[in-house]
Amino acid sequence: MKLLVSLLTAVALAAPLMSASANEEKAAAPVAAKPDLVKGEASFTAVCAACHGADGNSGIPANPKLAQQHPEYLVKQLQEFKSGKRNNAIMKGFATTLSDEDMRNIAFWTASKKAKPGFAKDKELVALGERIYRGGIADRQIAACAGCHSPNGAGIPAQYPRLGGQHADYVASQLTTFRDGGRKNSPQMTQVAAKLNDREIKAVADYIAGLH
Repeated sequence: MKLLVSLLTAVALAAPLMSASANEEKAAAPVAAKPDLVKGEASFTAVCAACHGADGNSGIPANPKLAQQHPEYLVKQLQEFKSGKRNNAIMKGFATTLSDEDMRNIAFWTASKKAKPGFAKDKELVALGERIYRGGIADRQIAACAGCHSPNGAGIPAQYPRLGGQHADYVASQLTTFRDGGRKNSPQMTQVAAKLNDREIKAVADYIAGLH
């Protein structure tokens, strides 16, 4: 009986210590700083706006719209431009000047801006683009774009980027770069693009431009 009492007393005394230790560990765990949208806007205006538009809606077809893009995706791309994993000399120059905090602030500010809709231009190709985007090409084992980027092009946060309304010129250039090996930071996209010909790439890109 005395042994049981001693054990219970020991457990009772240890419990507060264990609780305190757990709280200390929890307090010591790193917590991601909340993005500062004011700083994000300032950094974007200074570094990004000339190419990507004042509100993230690029008016230059060769440069992507960033407005309403998933912030986690944007941070990943900036980090990979900086490290060289995604090869682009111009973007590497800009990204190198940014800290991780700057990237988060810019990405979350950009995500808070509404994307302006785009439109398809080539009526003859858009039907082909829709078929590939929504259903893929089964006999060549080309997956449907909608499976990862969603039927309306909204993408899947933190995994797959928003595409709806993106400039057709930019989408086509990226698909071509994936296919030809110039962009290597997404094995999935390399596999898909490798099976597409120029006409199919143009068709998908034009269809995506009109998605909303």
